Amino acid sequence: MATFPFELVSPERLVYSGQVTEVVVPGSEGEFGILAGHAPFVSTLKPGILTIKGDGAPRKLFVRGGFAEANPQGLTVLAETAVPLAEMRADNLQQMIRDAQEDVEDARDEVTKARRLVVLEQLKSAAAAIESDARASH
Repeated sequence: MATFPFELVSPERLVYSGQVTEVVVPGSEGEFGILAGHAPFVSTLKPGILTIKGDGAPRKLFVRGGFAEANPQGLTVLAETAVPLAEMRADNLQQMIRDAQEDVEDARDEVTKARRLVVLEQLKSAAAAIESDARASH
């Protein structure tokens, strides 16, 4: 299978850089996969699991916020948060969910409340996906 360059960057560091065969990204409009030679494409990220496929077992990371840009030369993901699933503690994600619930309760208008509800539901969905992935891995 053809490979392509992929970089995953967070504000703190370059999380991953290398040749891969496929990356599955949790886009705000739905999960999507990128292969070598992909047409130009830009998407914002929703909280979820990003999967890097290449040499060896797939690498899975929790990502939140940011965007992905694909083109025939490769893929770059800029994420506000990028944590390997093995390092992701359940209490961290539960705190993110509690914070999002508070943000919903603090909303001063319906538009803001609706946007914050979307984030809350995305975090809950990501938590369920991570839990499901953890069960499948054991």
